[in-house]
Amino acid sequence: MPHSYPDTLALSRRVLRVLIILNLLMGAFILALLVASLVSEGPVMRALGAGTAPGNSRLFVGMRLIMVIGLCAVPLVHFVLTRLLAIVDTVTVGNPFVVANAERLKRIAWAVLGLELSAVAAGVSTTATPLHISWGFSLTRWLAVLMLFVLARVFEQGARMREDLEGTV
Repeated sequence: MPHSYPDTLALSRRVLRVLIILNLLMGAFILALLVASLVSEGPVMRALGAGTAPGNSRLFVGMRLIMVIGLCAVPLVHFVLTRLLAIVDTVTVGNPFVVANAERLKRIAWAVLGLELSAVAAGVSTTATPLHISWGFSLTRWLAVLMLFVLARVFEQGARMREDLEGTV
């Protein structure tokens, strides 16, 4: 029997740790960009390709709003990644069907739903102030949220069945 399973979990742990660090760095970058846009609007907006025309003030507000939404997404992504890491840790020790993992999955589902709604809120583009954001409706993302809620329920049932089994032995 191949021993790729523990290697896969170890790789998952490493990837999640790297993603946690990258998420925090991205948050720091977005915060720095937001502060720079407030301190020195003209050069920052030109560097972002928005120009400095007098009619672009609404565009600048929209861009800053997107930065704020991006900053709000950082803690949500951190929340998801740290909960996934905790789930991977329980799998590593051989005990994934616990109530704590069911709760983690449910909270991850709510966080992913929040991220999806924040992506919808980022669509502040109008014809007068066009922002080219590559977000579009994706059935896959909404199904992923639904699947996370279902999976949380499956883990909850699995944990109950395991507790019942351990109680009868």
